[in-house]
Amino acid sequence: MKKINIRINSDLGEGKGVEKQIMPFLTSCSIACGGHIGDKTSMVETILIAKTHGVKIGAHPSYPDKENFGRKNMSISQSELKLSLIKQINSIDAIAKNLNTSIDHIKLHGALYNFSAIDLQTASTVVDLIKSDYPDVFLYAPYQSLISELAIENDIRVYYEVFLDRNYNNDLSLVSREIDNSMILDSKKMLDRLKNVINENKIQTIDGGYKKIVGDTFCVHGDSLEIASVIKDLFNQINKHNLEN
Repeated sequence: MKKINIRINSDLGEGKGVEKQIMPFLTSCSIACGGHIGDKTSMVETILIAKTHGVKIGAHPSYPDKENFGRKNMSISQSELKLSLIKQINSIDAIAKNLNTSIDHIKLHGALYNFSAIDLQTASTVVDLIKSDYPDVFLYAPYQSLISELAIENDIRVYYEVFLDRNYNNDLSLVSREIDNSMILDSKKMLDRLKNVINENKIQTIDGGYKKIVGDTFCVHGDSLEIASVIKDLFNQINKHNLEN
């Protein structure tokens, strides 16, 4: 694996209580800001922990759908969606400024993340909002997704995101969480994926084949305290590998 500054990110402030355990091993984190979960208290707490460890923070907006944790597509007009996203992003931006920091990036959550990758209207709504209100932040988005290509066309800086703990379909969409083998919880398998993406720009899909992909930042979800130990192990393996090469 090349000796490079590997960016590891996680989605936090989602009520799992893993922030203190995970933050020391992250480069950045995306913080829930009220759409699927999250409130002023959770945003403040997560930002303060991130600041302690020098971790960059981002907004993690969602469909306004707490009932389904933002993991199901929602029937909503583009104007309603835009208003909700503005409210969510502005809320964490204001809190960050009050804590003498700022948001580094925007990463959509759940179903909205997945749908914006393939739906022009949704992608356009998000890109237009970022271009008008937050032109200096990065967008975390899938490689060669519709939203990433549209963002680049509009001079928005994009970090291609690869998930280390989620299995991919052959079309590079994520395997549904409703399927048993949607998740990867083995740090060695995560490291192997990281090596493949960094060294060969390829990723193994659920059917065993490989697809071209580019990764600028690598996500491990903060779903439980168990994953905190997995991230620590992954981090140690990355450092060990770099020292040996």
